Amino acid sequence: ITLSGSVEDVFIFQIVGTLTVYAGIKFILISDGSGGGTPSASNIVWQSAMAVEIGPNAHVEGIFLCKTYVALAAGASLNGRILAQEAATLGESCRIIAPPPGLLQPPPPPLPPSPPSPPPSPLPSP
Repeated sequence: ITLSGSVEDVFIFQIVGTLTVYAGIKFILISDGSGGGTPSASNIVWQSAMAVEIGPNAHVEGIFLCKTYVALAAGASLNGRILAQEAATLGESCRIIAPPPGLLQPPPPPLPPSPPSPPPSPLPSP
């Protein structure tokens, strides 16, 4: 599966049932040629109404949200995050890398206001 875009693009996929990624499948992120970089895994969301099953030695990108469970088989890798309501199962030698914050991440909290500056000193009289 190849997603082409820039670092500012957002991809949202909604799956009615179970999302199954078969053994050896690789998700590849490439630039769209606009000079805006490649898509960020933080801006790719996979929403499954049931489960997510990632096969052996498959590589996926994005944030996976699912109703029941996420299962990564042996040797599978993920550049992203897993959020499941019931369970997450990781096979032997799975690798999960959290991506840097993207457009879908909340902004940092605002800085506290600076204290007011003191009034300027009066100029001496001549």
